[in-house]
Amino acid sequence: MKLSTKSRYSARILIELARHKQNTPLQTGKISRRQDIPLKYLEQLITVLRKAGFIESFRGPKGGHKLAMASSQIMLGQIVRLFEGQTDLVQCISSPETCKMADECRLRLAWQQATESLYQKLDVISIESLLEKSVTTSPDAHCQLILAPDIRD
Repeated sequence: MKLSTKSRYSARILIELARHKQNTPLQTGKISRRQDIPLKYLEQLITVLRKAGFIESFRGPKGGHKLAMASSQIMLGQIVRLFEGQTDLVQCISSPETCKMADECRLRLAWQQATESLYQKLDVISIESLLEKSVTTSPDAHCQLILAPDIRD
């Protein structure tokens, strides 16, 4: 499974907003520069994140965006599901009728277990936990995540 830039960039946007400890909105241009995400693409992602309830947006000269909930409540699994659509590694897990061998396929169970394992891990990794483990080389550098051994297992 290869995650799209939508999932990866959206996680970076949320981390950037969580890093912004002030109670003021963070402007789109600043997020774009800090995370090296093209502005137009970032605006599209923010729209989806706002509609999903992860981000609040504010208009005006002091407008921008901030998290709509605590970063501890936003899990990577939620972000991946939001942007990837089908969350199963293979289609026959959720739609067995698409494969004439689904009933006797020995691989189908393995793919199902792998999918469940992936989301069990992603569903316990919060934006807050990534923020606590992130390291940046400068305030304007990309968010470089270092996952602790307990998350990599």
